[in-house]
Amino acid sequence: MDERLKKQLGFALEIDKEKNIFRQTHLSGHGRNENDAEHAWHMAVMAYILSEYSNEPVDVAKVMIMCLIHDIVEIDAGDTYAYDEENQKTRKAREDAAKQRIFSLLPDDQKKNLTALFDEFEACETAESKFAHSLDNLQPLILNNSNGGSDWREHGVTSKQVYTRQGKTQLGSQTLFEVTDNIIKDNIRKGNLRE
Repeated sequence: MDERLKKQLGFALEIDKEKNIFRQTHLSGHGRNENDAEHAWHMAVMAYILSEYSNEPVDVAKVMIMCLIHDIVEIDAGDTYAYDEENQKTRKAREDAAKQRIFSLLPDDQKKNLTALFDEFEACETAESKFAHSLDNLQPLILNNSNGGSDWREHGVTSKQVYTRQGKTQLGSQTLFEVTDNIIKDNIRKGNLRE
């Protein structure tokens, strides 16, 4: 086997570990905790079916790849809950170190490409990265809503915290933000989100 293929297969095996990183969000219907790979897959499919709602035209394939790779770093860094303010302070440093190690398993050209896509997603400045962030915010929100807001209640999340996070949804899709706004308001009324 040549060295390039050996590196690619090594990376492919390494990212299988993403299936072992469990998130705070539960699967719909009060299922078990979702893992990072399931979250990424769900977002990627949503990117394809919801791309017409992006504020700007996007390269859907690029958005899908961003969705699929954005949490690979959590293999090393672990999942940082969106509303865990203390662990959010160290998230970037942990994820940068993980990005370097994990993407370095690839041949140099692919390492460079995936690192650039990861960094583009994190910067949230392009149409594709803004739309990908919209999906990253919407996906757990619809799961949590399907579970009667139980994850928000369990963690004592406030409506202000959710609206702050959903600010990036609005950057990528005004339409999807309107959906999230309605879901948030409904969960405030039901007492699932504290004000």
